[in-house]
Amino acid sequence: MINETPPLLPFSPPRIDDKIIAEVTTALQSGWITTGPRVKEFEKRIACYVGVEKVVCVNSASAGLELMLRWFGVQEGDEVIVPAYTYCATANVVVHCGAIPVMVDVNANDFNINIQNIEKAITEKTKVIIPVDFAGFPCDYDELNHLVNSEKIKQKFKPETSVQKTLGRILILSDAAHSVGATYKGKRTGTLTDITVFSFHAVKNLTTAEGGAICLNLPAPFLHEDLYKHLCIKSLHGQNKDALSKTQIGNWRYDVFEPGYKCNMTDILAAIGLVELERYEDDMLLKRKHIFDRYTAAFSNDERFEVPVYETPTKKSSYHVYPLRIRNISEQERDAIIQQIAMQNISVNVHFIPLPMLSFYKNCGYNIQDFPVAYNNFAREISLPVYYDLTDEQIARVVAAIQ
Repeated sequence: MINETPPLLPFSPPRIDDKIIAEVTTALQSGWITTGPRVKEFEKRIACYVGVEKVVCVNSASAGLELMLRWFGVQEGDEVIVPAYTYCATANVVVHCGAIPVMVDVNANDFNINIQNIEKAITEKTKVIIPVDFAGFPCDYDELNHLVNSEKIKQKFKPETSVQKTLGRILILSDAAHSVGATYKGKRTGTLTDITVFSFHAVKNLTTAEGGAICLNLPAPFLHEDLYKHLCIKSLHGQNKDALSKTQIGNWRYDVFEPGYKCNMTDILAAIGLVELERYEDDMLLKRKHIFDRYTAAFSNDERFEVPVYETPTKKSSYHVYPLRIRNISEQERDAIIQQIAMQNISVNVHFIPLPMLSFYKNCGYNIQDFPVAYNNFAREISLPVYYDLTDEQIARVVAAIQ
């Protein structure tokens, strides 16, 4: 009897169905393929869904993070606090600005940045803190907001630009690439701190193929309408009119106010996002929660495994990544387990290799031994497949392979 190889079970393919194909086709036929009416509509709908006044769509979350760092005036010699356990983009954007990523260790239970470690890392050079909602589970935002607003920490803050003087304290720039739709104390991610940046990359819950969004939630006296207009200019070479504006009769003349960047979203991408957002809360999130619950039911009573935290009385995840940890194993044993799972034609992943283990940051002098919690979480972690079309039979196949 010949044993047939089971079909490949992918890790996280995007949901591309007839509704998305039809909407993208309509966008192509409309004549608007760059920034146009669909981008503007997508921005409004995200703002409404999240509960903020203004949202700026860009071509990636990375671009959104860097745009906001530069708006805040982050420059050479400044420090920006980031978790040691995150994707490289969180720190790379700090380096792009000439500033120093100050890495701190994370919590053992939920992978998120540790507030006490943040406080210890704050100096007079600290301009921004970038918390990361790992796997879609929100950070401790009340504690974080309270920290930067405390007189003790505000006295350390040394503003160097007019924007920094207006805020009068460290900026919280949330890397919420994973957490669209997550909630904290009844409020959706995007409203939890000063500025929040989402990702709509191909593997994200809500995808536009590539893309991101900046949610503006700054305190008075900042005016979000004015900041929105400024960021639209900054994301389009510093030009004061986009292609949509210039279609008005006689409105061809434009000006450039600064040497800006090119990171605007296009209508083709927004077309995908509009479909996905419409069915996100009552369809996509429910399906992903179902997958999380199935995995937890299978692994939670087996002492070999440590299941992730994704719901508490105050927090609900967006169910983006299911980071299963295996107790009492080494990094090398974890890698061998992944290899055995791959031999059964099942794709799993690891989120993430901590920043100090990456060659660039290692060569900059960062040492993973300084971040024992991050390393311990990483060494035992396996991310399981989670995507809309994953069936219960396929979930059972993943569980069987791991067990």
